[in-house]
Amino acid sequence: MALALAVVASVAVGAKGLTPAEVLDALLRGSPGDPDHLIIWQVRIPRTLVGLLAGAALGLAGAIIQGVTRNPLADPGIMGVNSGASLCVVLAISVLGVQSMSGYVWFAFLGAALAAGLVYGVSSLGGGGGAPLRIALAGAACTAAFGSLTTGILVTDNATFEQFRFWQVGSLWGREADIVWQALPFLAVGFVLALACTRILNGLSMGDDVALALGHNVAAGRAVCALAVVVLCGTATAMAGPIAFVGLVVPHAARLLTGPDYRWLLPLSMLLAPLLLLLADIVGRVIAQPEEVQVGVVTAMIGAPAFIHLVRRGRKVPA
Repeated sequence: MALALAVVASVAVGAKGLTPAEVLDALLRGSPGDPDHLIIWQVRIPRTLVGLLAGAALGLAGAIIQGVTRNPLADPGIMGVNSGASLCVVLAISVLGVQSMSGYVWFAFLGAALAAGLVYGVSSLGGGGGAPLRIALAGAACTAAFGSLTTGILVTDNATFEQFRFWQVGSLWGREADIVWQALPFLAVGFVLALACTRILNGLSMGDDVALALGHNVAAGRAVCALAVVVLCGTATAMAGPIAFVGLVVPHAARLLTGPDYRWLLPLSMLLAPLLLLLADIVGRVIAQPEEVQVGVVTAMIGAPAFIHLVRRGRKVPA
């Protein structure tokens, strides 16, 4: 119900406010000559759909990362996965001239995979790899490095900067319906892979030895989980830019309602994450009218205090 109300609000709220009756009329009639109908069909509905799909992808990816690493501080944004995907996309656009999402989504996948491998490798230097704080610190360092490189490219390439100056901070603004249709096949694969990870994640949450005793192939299971995260994060970043903290906050909120059972945790994360993303986008539209605050900024304002709280708490949350 809350998600449905957020969808309605996302379509109705903006620089030009529309009543529910006007929204319903636009959905039923869809007159091309009515400016309000054009705003709804060409701007707000695609924007809302991108928020729903990207949010679901980030929520699932965050829950899987926290489960497979048994790290309560893990998140696609904090661990550098989103920023790595962003860097590769910007390189593809600036250097290779790639313009369509169906083209640069592959670069997003590549960047997400390379970033995840680099973060784990850096956190493993000197032994003790996989410790929650070490992974979080390695992710923060890689995120800063990738972000600096991305900013450097955008500052020196005016055409790329003009095209993606809002995209680089994470935004649902200006997204077209074509992006949704191009992303759907990739997201479908990611959602199937993610939801197939529930049994192995439940096993891993009790430790590798227990998972092996229960008959799980731990190496193969981790590989499937990693592939799901790369596909989900790569596609979400290609659609909306690098949006951080959604994958951190949502699994913890879902865990309060479902407990540690991933059969329920993953589907609930898939619902709560788009709710958070749409609400953050709505807040960004109304707090600085007639301008907008990009959704990536709003989620950072929400997620940064949550991240600090988790670090200060200093104990492992069941994953």
